[in-house]
Amino acid sequence: MAKPLKKLVSCVILDLDGTLLNTDGVVSEVLKGFLAKYGKQWDGREAQRIVGKTPLEAAAAVVEEYGLPCGKEEFLAELHPVFYAQLCNIKPLPGASRLLKHLSGHGVPMALASNSPRGSIESKISYHQGWKDYFSAIVGGDEVTAGKPSPEIFLEAAKRLNREPSSCLVIEDSMPGVTAGKAAGMEVVAVPSVPKQAHLYTSADEVINSLLDLQPEKWGLPPFQDWVEGTLPTEPWYISGPVIKGFGRGSKVLGIPTANLSPKGHSSLLSEHPSGVYFGWAGLSTRGVYKMVMSIGWNPYFNNAEKTIEPWLLHEFTEDFYGEELRLVIVGYLRPEVNFPSLESLIAKIHEDKRIAESALDLPLYSKHKDDPYLSSSLHSESNHS
Repeated sequence: MAKPLKKLVSCVILDLDGTLLNTDGVVSEVLKGFLAKYGKQWDGREAQRIVGKTPLEAAAAVVEEYGLPCGKEEFLAELHPVFYAQLCNIKPLPGASRLLKHLSGHGVPMALASNSPRGSIESKISYHQGWKDYFSAIVGGDEVTAGKPSPEIFLEAAKRLNREPSSCLVIEDSMPGVTAGKAAGMEVVAVPSVPKQAHLYTSADEVINSLLDLQPEKWGLPPFQDWVEGTLPTEPWYISGPVIKGFGRGSKVLGIPTANLSPKGHSSLLSEHPSGVYFGWAGLSTRGVYKMVMSIGWNPYFNNAEKTIEPWLLHEFTEDFYGEELRLVIVGYLRPEVNFPSLESLIAKIHEDKRIAESALDLPLYSKHKDDPYLSSSLHSESNHS
């Protein structure tokens, strides 16, 4: 259940890059190729310094950090056409289309406010059907005298929506954006796009893990009606690989034997999907298809160094199956990752996840995916009915 109301709002102002669109993924690919020309390797360490910045500020940060033999304007001029050619490949972040459709369907006025130039914003959203019509106003960084963290961009958006700043809810992924929203006198929900940085967003009114976790009713907006028995149906997505040895803590520490997959080769998929607990179906190459609940992410309790994929097959196996091909169809979302005060509370929550997933997977909505050909494409014929 949602906590009591924080404050009534009547409109929503959204940032674009990193909030609605996974621009960072494309920026990283472009920078990787570009820096290679200078014999440098993009390692993402600058991600935090460029999030939420104007294009010129971001360029300056990269030029400085990597000691590039060019000025920021030159760098930007060279990068610009390469990036623009990739605009059509920028995907919406999970929950973005769902949120826009929901608010629009309930007549909640929305504006886009981004440090990107107006033309760039319009180009980016043109690849996503219906998005342009969702927004009553669009404000670009080139339409104001100062970009975020200055509040000007948000105040201009409120003006164009004909609303008081205090009745606006801002949804932002970056610190400059959160700072700007609060300075404008607005309520701010932060959805941090840089992992493990949530603790820095103390000035936001609420910090959530992804747009899937937004509860509009906390702000007096219409609630989502698409949760089914504690689960959120998602478009199915797929991942496979040989089962690897994990940290040895699944069975030993938690009493929960996870069949881990290596994150190698799955980095783009892992950047597309927020950390959290999901569920679906698992196919093992020689054994059959099983119900499955899994966590993706940093596992705050154990503070993993990298994002991991830890599926738990809801079946009693009598032996290990390291090295066997595991295929997963993920059909729904349960909850964000949270840090637990104790091991006992973590174990209790994982068992609750299991109960919810096990029961939900019997619903026709989810059970139909058990027959997905992806799961059995590597199964031997004799185990198709196991």
